[in-house]
Amino acid sequence: MSTPLLVLNGPTASGKSTLAVRLAQELTAAGRPAEIVNADSMLVYRGMNIGTAKPTMAERGGVVHHLIDVLEVDQVASVATFQQLARAAIADCRHRGVIPLLVGGSALYVHAIVDDFEFPGTDPAVRARLEAELDALGAEQLYRRLVERAPEAAADILPGNARRIVRALEVLELTGSWRARLPEWNYAIADVQQWGLELPREQLDQRIEARVQRMWADGLVAEVRGLAERGLRQGRTASRALGYRQVLALLDGELTEAEAIEQTISGTRRFARKQLGWFRRDPRIRWLPATEPGLAEHLAMTLPV
Repeated sequence: MSTPLLVLNGPTASGKSTLAVRLAQELTAAGRPAEIVNADSMLVYRGMNIGTAKPTMAERGGVVHHLIDVLEVDQVASVATFQQLARAAIADCRHRGVIPLLVGGSALYVHAIVDDFEFPGTDPAVRARLEAELDALGAEQLYRRLVERAPEAAADILPGNARRIVRALEVLELTGSWRARLPEWNYAIADVQQWGLELPREQLDQRIEARVQRMWADGLVAEVRGLAERGLRQGRTASRALGYRQVLALLDGELTEAEAIEQTISGTRRFARKQLGWFRRDPRIRWLPATEPGLAEHLAMTLPV
């Protein structure tokens, strides 16, 4: 009996987490135990629950989840570190005869985990200088610099993603160039099967708006206020997450609550478009309608034994 690596891709609010749990439950019930490996860069942070739509223990349905709540909010989650942790979790599952189910909303993270993917070096001095410039000038000005120097790199980075902007500028400074294309689609892990969830744009937009409204109703502002006391503002990655960045601006008096909600909705919609654009580039992903009834049962039955 083979132990494949199953990968479930899709934009935020497409239903990946729920489907992954159901699929893992179906496989386990059929005598093929499965566990979920998280590939979302924000679910790794302890305490970032509401704004990341982190599945609760009840929503995890008894399925083991790896790489959730492994960092504090003032720590940095790099793609390179995530690659190492995720590959170790996948190898551990397979060693125990458990099917790993990689669930990701970040195409870059999934690509780095499953494919031959090496990272350019880093220089602490250059990184520190760029981060000081980020604090002094802001992400928008550094993004404009990136657009001027490497528009092909800027095209794949959201203007508010300060961490990736700084990293791109660092690579440009250290290497003198930016590879317009990521490494080819070449699996570094054996027996990978990838699926993607899709649904009409209007429906996805509605889900995103409903999710953001629910986050506010569930206490996102209070969550961010508590995390700020634990060092959220000092976290280069966590503090700039969608929703958290807007609530921090709200707490600082820079946005009204209505403005913070609207910016979170519009920013999440833009992010979802970016996610889909990245995933669509991978020809190995088989796309499935997110709302199809019995999808978990169907996928479980189609896996080879």
